[in-house]
Amino acid sequence: MSDSQIVVDGISKGFGELSVVDDVRFEVADGEFVAIVGPSGCGKSTLLNIIAGFERPDRGTVRIDGARVTGPSRNGIMISQHGSVFPWLTVQDNVMFGLTGASQEERVALAHRYIEMVGLSGFEKAYPHELSGGMLKRAELARAFVVKPEILYMDEPFSALDALMSLRMQTELRRILDEERHTVLLITHDVEEAIFLADRILVLSPRPTTIQTTFHVDLPHPRKLSDPKAQILREAILKELGL
Repeated sequence: MSDSQIVVDGISKGFGELSVVDDVRFEVADGEFVAIVGPSGCGKSTLLNIIAGFERPDRGTVRIDGARVTGPSRNGIMISQHGSVFPWLTVQDNVMFGLTGASQEERVALAHRYIEMVGLSGFEKAYPHELSGGMLKRAELARAFVVKPEILYMDEPFSALDALMSLRMQTELRRILDEERHTVLLITHDVEEAIFLADRILVLSPRPTTIQTTFHVDLPHPRKLSDPKAQILREAILKELGL
């Protein structure tokens, strides 16, 4: 029995005659940050949705903490590029939404802690339409972290932001992860984002996707992308992607 938190064992998936994911196998340790990059349309999101329990594979299994995944679990939270905040709730009510089994006072205190952690103090009573894109993403991070998920599934979470705000959000995410332990699976098209955040990077092949190469990111945090080692890694990953 593997001691990895996530075990992906021979996952394959197709839609009709189109084969999308082909015999993907890898494991993720407890507290590890794994980024997945690959060509556009190769099946990255499909693979993540299978691991998170939102889609069923045609073949193969996913196990989390030894238990077979048959659907979404409360021990994991998905954050996507499309966002998941409720437009009719304030920032505070959005963050409190997933909290159960606690008194109102405890829920408010927890919400305030995570709102402060993501730098949104003073915006507790604001509605999503009153926030910028970066602030919305901060609210979404607070909403995810407040329920203390063991696993964060992130599907290009910052791709809709401009380059500067995306980098700020990456830094914010890394800071929170330095304070709290979570296992993270990140889908991204941004090689530099993967290098900046992850412990390990999986490069997927074109569809039907398989794991083409794995890179271990042996750089301490906080990372500088100008570091020669980061630049060498970037060139190696881009070469694997045919760029």
